[in-house]
Amino acid sequence: MSIFLNKKILIYGLGKSGLSTLQFLKNKSDVFLYDDLKKNLKNSISYKSILKKKFDFIIISPGIDINKCKLSKFLKKNSKKIYTDLDIFYSFYKNNCISVTGTNGKSTTCQLLYEILLNHKYDVRLVGNIGNPILSAKKIKSKTIFVVEASSYQLEYSQIFQSKYAVLLNISPDHLERHKTVKNYVNAKFKILNSNFKNSIGFINKKDFIITKELKKRKINRKLLKVDIQPVENFQKNIENEYFLNDANKENLSFIIAISKKLKLKKNIVIKTLKRFKGLKYRQQTIYKDMFLTIINDSKSTTFASSISILKKKLNIYWLLGGIPKQGDKFNLDKKYYSNIKAFIYGKNKKFFNNQLRGKIKYSNFDNLSDALKKIFTIIKKEIFLKKNIIFSPSAASFDNFKDFEDRGNYFNKLIKKYLNG
Repeated sequence: MSIFLNKKILIYGLGKSGLSTLQFLKNKSDVFLYDDLKKNLKNSISYKSILKKKFDFIIISPGIDINKCKLSKFLKKNSKKIYTDLDIFYSFYKNNCISVTGTNGKSTTCQLLYEILLNHKYDVRLVGNIGNPILSAKKIKSKTIFVVEASSYQLEYSQIFQSKYAVLLNISPDHLERHKTVKNYVNAKFKILNSNFKNSIGFINKKDFIITKELKKRKINRKLLKVDIQPVENFQKNIENEYFLNDANKENLSFIIAISKKLKLKKNIVIKTLKRFKGLKYRQQTIYKDMFLTIINDSKSTTFASSISILKKKLNIYWLLGGIPKQGDKFNLDKKYYSNIKAFIYGKNKKFFNNQLRGKIKYSNFDNLSDALKKIFTIIKKEIFLKKNIIFSPSAASFDNFKDFEDRGNYFNKLIKKYLNG
């Protein structure tokens, strides 16, 4: 029986996650709502009323930072009552889950797993941070498989969520503006490996420095399978998909192979799915290609680490970057690649990027993305018969001028269409 049945519950944050939690719990418990921005909603409760009530549970949306919100003091005082939609799901279902986290590659790995399982005719759902709240799933059966993308924000406040199969792709410092320290960020990521399941398995990156270091300090209550990217080279010959040529997607592929073997999936179906895979929008997505020019939209890139793999794999690169830099982020690229790249920095935070690239890569500064791209097209018009790559990989958050990375990616596509037509 679920611990969330017939309880007094406050849902804090009414984005996708909060609204799906409301729909799920509304006939199961006494539910109250609060959002810092949205007022006068049905079942919403005032700040003063919250302080007077005693709640059994507080379900917090991933976007809420308890250090920077209107209910900060209240949440800290009641921290043991804070749970997430992942916890609610686990409490009610405990279904077969393959949960995936990591600094980079989560969405691509989840999408690949989903498509492979779907092609095996499994009843599979793709949920979590990829955009589909886990509590929005309908018609769940005992054999339903969930592929769950779990962010550090979701895992940070989760208390009971577990999955039979857990995947920890990689860890590099990220979201420090939220987690404050690398230690806090790592602790959130490692929650994915918590388990009371019998025969539970964790897939971890064999060569990730931070993961390897942390494993020496921790006792993990599940069998760990260490994934190596080396075997991928032979497998790539079977799929002939250039999407998997860069290091980041080789790493994603290595996990897919390891998971597929453990689940005893059919190799021919796995290969067929991988051959057809086109990647996700705005994640190292090739949006234009001819004999001399390739244009890649990697708007999802929010750190230097997420841009590195593509900067290593292309020649004559015109790199567009800018936005809100991540706290503590550092540009670490082998100097043998420096001469291959010209950087075009846009936006208000040019000073940060200048400091990171100075003495390494030649760069120019621009007020906005449009001006930076206009300059690139002015240059490449004089290099008609030279192979070149325009790579939009911002290495920063998008919230300076855009709603999210998808809004930023869509804007870039419109600019490209404009300049190509011109």
